[in-house]
Amino acid sequence: MKVLVTGHQGYIGSILVPMLQAAGHQVVGLDTGWYASETPLPQTDNTPNLELDVRDISVYQLSGFQAVLHLAGISNDPVGDLDSDLTFEINYEASVRLAKNAKQAGVQRFLFASSCSLYGAQTGDEPLSESAHFDPITAYGKSKVMVEQDVASLADGIFCPTYLRCATAYGYSPRLRTDLVVNSLVASAHCQNRIKMTSDGSPWRPLVHVEDIARAYLAILHAPRPLVHNQAFNVGRTKENYQIRDVAKLVQSVLPTSEVEMAEHAEPDTRCYRVDCSKLQRTLSEFRPRWSVRQGIVELFGAYHHYGLSQADFDRPTFVRIQQIKQHRQAGRLTSDLRWSPSHLATVQSWW
Repeated sequence: MKVLVTGHQGYIGSILVPMLQAAGHQVVGLDTGWYASETPLPQTDNTPNLELDVRDISVYQLSGFQAVLHLAGISNDPVGDLDSDLTFEINYEASVRLAKNAKQAGVQRFLFASSCSLYGAQTGDEPLSESAHFDPITAYGKSKVMVEQDVASLADGIFCPTYLRCATAYGYSPRLRTDLVVNSLVASAHCQNRIKMTSDGSPWRPLVHVEDIARAYLAILHAPRPLVHNQAFNVGRTKENYQIRDVAKLVQSVLPTSEVEMAEHAEPDTRCYRVDCSKLQRTLSEFRPRWSVRQGIVELFGAYHHYGLSQADFDRPTFVRIQQIKQHRQAGRLTSDLRWSPSHLATVQSWW
């Protein structure tokens, strides 16, 4: 297929694109470059890039694609909470407009990067299936619910949307993030021999390796249409639901010299949920997740050591989304509505 991947230069996209290419797909990216800052990690992306804001792509530019894998947008709760109206504009309005334009352009498959955060604060003890009640508590989580509901109404005999509700990601990526819980705990253990928890460690989280997220996209893209048409899938492994304090203990078991440390005045995180991920494996034989959290911790320790990452590297904005956005704003590169300033755009040549 000819596939458009929005957000292809991001944490997930930089893993997903090589997998798509290895499977024989022709991949074009769309990324505005918010997170394309200098990094000590090797970058090998040669994918053609539309270099557009996802808010601006037209029907004409979507013509000729058989599939759109939509990852771009505000990527977590802290950035989403900077301006909830802007979060809804980018994550909700732009995503629905992209889906409508894709349908008009004749795109057949539309894979949307939803999130398990739409489940919000779980009240029961049983892992939540895809039919569970939505209870999002952040602008980010609410935007995911709204996109799923609106895009579902576009589904027809040609346009086939699917919603990937990913668990909290972890693992090495060329566009590394340390604002993800496993990656962050390993970073503090690697640099300081201290495993720093910012909450009291009681919240539950489903966790999934970034490579297994990419494998889910491939499996759904390759799946017979009736199996995935207008369907939502929790992406992860049911047995990989953890309380944060147990993740900290896993990190300590890999690096026994480290000590678990709780931040002063740490409180419970209101985001707390466990999910049942059996539907995806039950439905699609191609999807077989390969990673456990413990394996991911070992991988991250190895990567941090191999690339010589230090506390000074982790203290820079490079690996933390909200810090990167704030840095761009303070430098005048991004305007208040998270668009590149004219002075910045003057240095960028559009792929078109």
